[in-house]
Amino acid sequence: MTLNQKPHSFHIPVMGTGYTIDTPIKVAHYGISSVISIIDHRLTEQMREYYSNLYNFPFSIIDEKEDDARAKRITAYLNLVSDIVEEKFTQLKNSLFETGTEITKYFEMLSDSTELKKEYLRMLTLTGEAKLQLQQKLRDWITPGDIDVNIMTKIDGSNKANDGSTLPNEYNDAHAALRGFAKSKLSSSVVFSAGLNPRLYSYMADFKDFFPNKYGELKKKVILKVSDYRSALIQGKFLAKKGIWISEYRIESGLNCGGHAFATDGYLMGPILEEFKENKKELSSTLFGIYADAIKSMKNQELTEAPEIFVTAQGGVGTSEEHDFLLNHHKIDSIGWGSPFLLVPEAVSIDQESLKLLSEAKEDDYYLSGVSPLGVPFNTVRGNTGEQEKMNRVESGKIGAPCTKKHLALNTEFTEEPICQASSKYQKKKIDELMAMNLSEIDFKAAFNKIIDKMCLCVGLANGVAIEKEIPLQKGTQGVAICPGPNTAYFSRIVPLQEMVDHIYGRTNIITDAERPNMFVKELTLYLEYLKERIEEYSVSYSNKQEKYVETFRSNLNSGIAYYKEKADELKFQFYEMNEEFVSQLESLSIRLNNLTLTPMPSNVE
Repeated sequence: MTLNQKPHSFHIPVMGTGYTIDTPIKVAHYGISSVISIIDHRLTEQMREYYSNLYNFPFSIIDEKEDDARAKRITAYLNLVSDIVEEKFTQLKNSLFETGTEITKYFEMLSDSTELKKEYLRMLTLTGEAKLQLQQKLRDWITPGDIDVNIMTKIDGSNKANDGSTLPNEYNDAHAALRGFAKSKLSSSVVFSAGLNPRLYSYMADFKDFFPNKYGELKKKVILKVSDYRSALIQGKFLAKKGIWISEYRIESGLNCGGHAFATDGYLMGPILEEFKENKKELSSTLFGIYADAIKSMKNQELTEAPEIFVTAQGGVGTSEEHDFLLNHHKIDSIGWGSPFLLVPEAVSIDQESLKLLSEAKEDDYYLSGVSPLGVPFNTVRGNTGEQEKMNRVESGKIGAPCTKKHLALNTEFTEEPICQASSKYQKKKIDELMAMNLSEIDFKAAFNKIIDKMCLCVGLANGVAIEKEIPLQKGTQGVAICPGPNTAYFSRIVPLQEMVDHIYGRTNIITDAERPNMFVKELTLYLEYLKERIEEYSVSYSNKQEKYVETFRSNLNSGIAYYKEKADELKFQFYEMNEEFVSQLESLSIRLNNLTLTPMPSNVE
């Protein structure tokens, strides 16, 4: 009997800086794993104060001017989260197997296919001493969910000392966050997103918890969010040479996801997952050779067996059938369910106004925006209060936002010291530059709108939890920025945690929109729209490089469509959504794709 598997086949990914900041406190005792963003040390300190008071833990503030305050604040918050989860899990284990108790809720939420659930159901049929004995075994078998953390590798700006001098690299935002996690008591994983940061990755080697103990076990593990197999292999080799093993590759849809959307060059999720499935053993053996040599050289430790590698996926999954298909066909180890949980207040922290907006928003309300100061497309929803506040400021002549947290202050176009593209300082300088260019009214308006489109995300993504917890808002913008993926459109009401879990496992259905497309069709549609926008962007004149990009993008999409057509016939009995309608939709999208063309003559500018 397999009872050492993780309790659930889904996890809750990071959502913004605030929406999952306390999700482990809400769900980890039920065996559900989730991810906290730890880049915002001010928010973690606010949450530490809030939860210390709520659970009667001692609290003394870590002053922002204190040496290494960023890392210390993050460590302190993560340790508190760990203590609270441990306390709640102990209480759960000690509760009675009765209707409505916490331990009963734990088992009721498990998938019916797990051995743990089957043993629980068997226990319900027993009486007397046999029942009590099995109840005790069930208590011994259960585990809490993981308390993982997320670091966006691009957010690694430098910081100043109290005397105004620039601090060394290890005090950069992402470096300090990593140190905060590394020094915490957690035995869990750090999720790296947004691409390779060599300096940050190398910094992991400074912390013993990322290296195997004498039994080959890792206290701190690494999860790498990747968009394709090639990226996984490149980053895996880089880290293996440093003696760092990647325990999990987390594949996210390039566009059918929440928050920042890192589009691939037309590579679709299905073929990407297939490549991982086919090459997983080779990936492990290739990396283990490099890793074992590094550990031997650095630690004089012989490793004879490769640590486990997990492959997980997220982005656009919305039905139990899609969930099961990824588990069974693509052999995925866990599925990330992110944006739908924004409608589950038991699992996330979100203000009531944003919650109402999400529950009422329609498909057309969700869009890929240019609001991120990083210059990376950002999935959001129309009508959020952060957007409203931004436009109110523009209308009143107050361009841009106050820049208080400075996590995205990375632009040096006008200043020696980096500033944020959403800040008043940057936008005023950029508009002054625009005014001097003598553009036509149409061109000026387009360029102006692109400038003011940028929104303060550092504060905006944290305001929802502050409002919900009635914590004083930080200086700066007061509106709430929201980061839902397009899949949220098909979840149209606020639901309890248990009902959402029942939906994931196919025990109920909370999607009422019969027109919801299959997740693979939806992603393909999003990529078509993305390519169309790029073509329109290049429409006046285009370079050979841009022409090559469009044709490569189109070729990759066509390859993806061909893959789905082949699998549709092969798998239609396993996955009913791959039926005649699925193939018909692919044909229609294929025609649309091949009708997208660059029409002007190339400018031959490289």
